[in-house]
Amino acid sequence: MTDQPRTRQELYDRIREIGREEFILEEMIRYGFWPAQGEIPQDPADEIRRQGEIIRELNELRQQSRQLQNEKFLRKQALQQRLAESRQKQQETKERRERERQEKSANWQQRKQQEILYLGDGVSAGLNNSNSEVERLQNYGLPICNTPEEIAAAIDISIGQLRFLAFSRKTSTISHYIRFKIPKKTGGDRLISAPMPRLKKVQHWLLTNILEKMALHTAAHGFRTQHSIVTNAQPHVQAEVIINFDLKDFFPSISYQRVKGLFQSFGYSEIAATIFGLLCTEPEIEEVEIDGKTYFVALTNRHLPQGSPASPAITNLLCRRLDKRLTQMAEDLGFVYTRYADDLTFSASGNSLRHICNILKRTESIVNHEGFKINEQKTRILRKNRQQEVTGIVVNEKISLSKKELKRFRATLYQIEKDGPEGKRWGNSADVIASIQGFANFVAMVNPEKGAEFQQQVKQIKELYRHRN
Repeated sequence: MTDQPRTRQELYDRIREIGREEFILEEMIRYGFWPAQGEIPQDPADEIRRQGEIIRELNELRQQSRQLQNEKFLRKQALQQRLAESRQKQQETKERRERERQEKSANWQQRKQQEILYLGDGVSAGLNNSNSEVERLQNYGLPICNTPEEIAAAIDISIGQLRFLAFSRKTSTISHYIRFKIPKKTGGDRLISAPMPRLKKVQHWLLTNILEKMALHTAAHGFRTQHSIVTNAQPHVQAEVIINFDLKDFFPSISYQRVKGLFQSFGYSEIAATIFGLLCTEPEIEEVEIDGKTYFVALTNRHLPQGSPASPAITNLLCRRLDKRLTQMAEDLGFVYTRYADDLTFSASGNSLRHICNILKRTESIVNHEGFKINEQKTRILRKNRQQEVTGIVVNEKISLSKKELKRFRATLYQIEKDGPEGKRWGNSADVIASIQGFANFVAMVNPEKGAEFQQQVKQIKELYRHRN
């Protein structure tokens, strides 16, 4: 028997705890109105107590059920909170990555404005090397520009324009060259790759500021100031034997790697030499049209294009060792050697003529060792009993031109004066007036007196032609 409730609240709590009927039973027993438990067989109070126990068990089960349902709710709520936190974290990660991407893109754009990090497959390996030999550059009097920023500033273009002009693509929708063919004097066509104005400007800068400042071998007479086909022919006048060689595929045989190496030999950094080499070389391409759009597809590796203002100077510089070796060989055998572009000329008289076979064999060996090939079909041995020519100049007795060709030129001028230029041709050009003007100037270079007569005659023809039109 529990203690009697002392307050009304305790009374209410006791009734809720054991139930109203069991509480009344307890009070009746306490006041003596009902015997204590176990004194009456089949006591109805036992039923009341049993009901009270069942009610308490039910209440306990209900409480556990409420707790269990509350736990599921809390778990669901916790899961929802974790999901919300996960979504928030994902959104924050997405925003962070987007910021990083934008920052990376901005940094890349900024670096592109100051650096060149890639210029195409197979040519970009050395773009991180800006080490140079400044003292050597200074000794040569060359501009100190060993980074893209310095090169662009020196040429007065942006780094973006420099990248655009130097970039090497296997397939492109843009070409920096206009390609066309001109007929050769000996037959066939010669491919000319003329650079577009922007690239031509850069190549002229390289020619003026770098290439022309480097010393050439004295045997080289082509494409240099105060030298010409006349100075190339002069050393061979009145020789008993003249041997002419021609280098096969002269410009195409000079690869991008050799041009890059040339600039590095001056003292320039690898990145500068790479850029200069790319600016001066170009592969042979094929134009392909797909869906109305023209693509330029590279067919070969990069090499010197014939038509660039920088190409002749580069060939002269790359041939310095060739010229030195051939000059030394010629002197050892009693011959004289000169070179005009891809034309090699040897001459000799007297006892030295016994070395002609040596000249032929050793020249081929040296030429091959220097990375060139001789066009055997154009090798000629000219003796004094026939007309001897060196780069188009007759050298038997003195510097002169072929009498047969001069006679034919006079006849052409006479026919033009008489009947007009329509239907007349001189050389391979369709513009007969330009052709006769050019040949008259050529004659003046070889024979100033005779050339002046021709120039005056051409001038009269041009005035007459303009008057008739």
